[in-house]
Amino acid sequence: MAAEIEKSTLLTTLKTYFGYDTFRNQQREIIATVLAGTDAIVIMPTGGGKSICYQLPALHFKGLTLVISPLIALMKDQVDGLKANGIEADFYNSSQGATLQQSIINKAAAGKLKLLYVAPESLAGLSPILNENYISCVAIDEAHCISSWGHDFRPSYQQLGFLKKTLPKSPVIALTATADKATRQDIADQLNISHAQQFLSSFDRKNITLEVRAADKRLDQIKRFLAKRPDTSGIIYCLSRKTTESVSEALKVEGIEATSYHAGLSFEERNKVQEDFIYDKTQVVCATVAFGMGIDKSNVRWVIHYNMPKNLEGYYQEIGRAGRDGLKSHALLFHSYADVLQLRRFTQGAGNEEVQNAKLDRMKQYAEATTCRRKILLSYFGEFLEQDCGNCDVCKNPPQFFEGTILAQKALSTIARAKETQPIGVIIDILRGAKNAQILDTGLDQISTYGIGADVSWKDWQHYILQLINQGYCEIAFHLRNSLHLTQSSKAVLFEGKKVSLTHPTEAIKQEVLTEKKPKIKKGNDLFEKLRSLRSEIAKEEEIPAYLVFSDKTLKEMEQVRPTTEMELLEISGVGQRKLDVYGDAFIDAILDFQQQKLKKKGSKTATHQVTFNMLKDGLSVDEVAKKRDLKDTTVYSHLAKLAQDGADLDLYNYVSKTEVEQIKSAKKDLDNPEGLKPYFEHFEEKIPYYKIRLALTLIDMEG
Repeated sequence: MAAEIEKSTLLTTLKTYFGYDTFRNQQREIIATVLAGTDAIVIMPTGGGKSICYQLPALHFKGLTLVISPLIALMKDQVDGLKANGIEADFYNSSQGATLQQSIINKAAAGKLKLLYVAPESLAGLSPILNENYISCVAIDEAHCISSWGHDFRPSYQQLGFLKKTLPKSPVIALTATADKATRQDIADQLNISHAQQFLSSFDRKNITLEVRAADKRLDQIKRFLAKRPDTSGIIYCLSRKTTESVSEALKVEGIEATSYHAGLSFEERNKVQEDFIYDKTQVVCATVAFGMGIDKSNVRWVIHYNMPKNLEGYYQEIGRAGRDGLKSHALLFHSYADVLQLRRFTQGAGNEEVQNAKLDRMKQYAEATTCRRKILLSYFGEFLEQDCGNCDVCKNPPQFFEGTILAQKALSTIARAKETQPIGVIIDILRGAKNAQILDTGLDQISTYGIGADVSWKDWQHYILQLINQGYCEIAFHLRNSLHLTQSSKAVLFEGKKVSLTHPTEAIKQEVLTEKKPKIKKGNDLFEKLRSLRSEIAKEEEIPAYLVFSDKTLKEMEQVRPTTEMELLEISGVGQRKLDVYGDAFIDAILDFQQQKLKKKGSKTATHQVTFNMLKDGLSVDEVAKKRDLKDTTVYSHLAKLAQDGADLDLYNYVSKTEVEQIKSAKKDLDNPEGLKPYFEHFEEKIPYYKIRLALTLIDMEG
């Protein structure tokens, strides 16, 4: 089938329904593979454009594309997004009544749907249409859920292998943002698509700033962080339900719209939290890891990990929920020794305890890095950066190393004299000469190194000892009450004069002042805010999330380019034909109104319309004005329409004939006052250009 569809046709579909002029990453190759009837496994980062890989082919298949999605609460968001783009889609799950479910099956059977979303648990209800008379393609989203090797295993996904057997001629496309080699093989085998073509995109999300801080006064740090990012959406991930509730309550006291999300809530409560977040009613969600999968909310500007995640797969997927629109976003991770101990306890007794601990060690290595964090993160997924990223805290503020051999010898000697029986906290207490009950009752104050590190703070000692662990001079015996043990390498430091380099701890609050610039907030005073306000009004009217009208990235481009005609607006990334037809006039009017208000403030001598008018009075043609001002012809013609409306001494009949005006006047009656310019353009079979239609309609309005 792919051979029948030319690249230009796919690009037209992409622009018409999704608003994009070009494919990203490997999208075109993946789409061609699926349309050719070949199975595919797609590993693409969150925000990389996975959905288009099955949504666009669905528009070219004769039958239905069935989409398996893990979370019921998020299907509506996906379907609303498709409908906003003019694509017929629906979802089928256990939250619906029998009558509604039957009507959806009837719509699918009648060929009235292009995509149907379903949870694995609800597949049995679709048995009347689970055959190739109706289904042309199967997409399995969040495919890592099928693998017990994956970080988010769901048993319900393991039944999905029957789909390929039931629909052998329909291509299966399995998609996920994170899957290592073992997980990819597991996905292929369990879905019975072992010969599927695999597509691995770059895991590098350059727009996300990576930062790790010591977990010291986390709440205070979070409050400062959010104070510098007012009115932005974000997620705070926590290990426990209790923490999600305490953090959200603390933020509410600060006047921040925050709420908690965890497995202890009912389905209705969890659904409400997700919907409020998607619809921008809630600014911050404090959540356990259960939150966020599949959320297409494109304007999440930051993700904070209050506690350290248990592996890099989960961490990568969670930070990937920020900045899906490609704009600058921030991932902040708080790292503490206590979190590592707690996560170790979670793995004890697990069937794959050794694997989980190895993954936790890699997570720890990332958090404690003194080199580019993005290099460490990407190397885990088999991708290697040649140069440092320049967009992580280590690159922006490289740690300062110093000669730390004496400190290392003091710490290692204390571990030895404590007979390798004490955890890190007790070792630090010995070094600092603490007089607490544990030290005195056990006689640890009699050790010869007792108090030799009293001049170093407890927190700094912890920082130095963790570095000694990372450098392999000592290790934590987790199975022996987390006691610190020496390694073979420690002998070189204690007895052979080996030098040790350590880094000073960075002060999180100072670092924040250095790296964060307070944004200039021009509430309601700039074009972006005006467009955002308009988007919000439209979203409320249509009862859809604001980012489904247009993303922040699209609004930013509008702010920069300032399109004032339909053709100019259509050139903006994210503006497709359907959205142009529905929202185009409102956004063009908002831009024109903003420019007019700005001109009134600045005075007519700087007015862009007036500059055009003066040049025309000097005898320049429209083409010459456009060339001289580096504008498009259509923009100059929009200036003419605006000038005429404002009463300028200008005869629009110099640019559009009376015959053409009469034709357009007649069409206006025949078409019953259509909205926008496109109906006229099509009515005249594209023979009268858009600019003449706009000028003619301006004349018709002015002449009453």
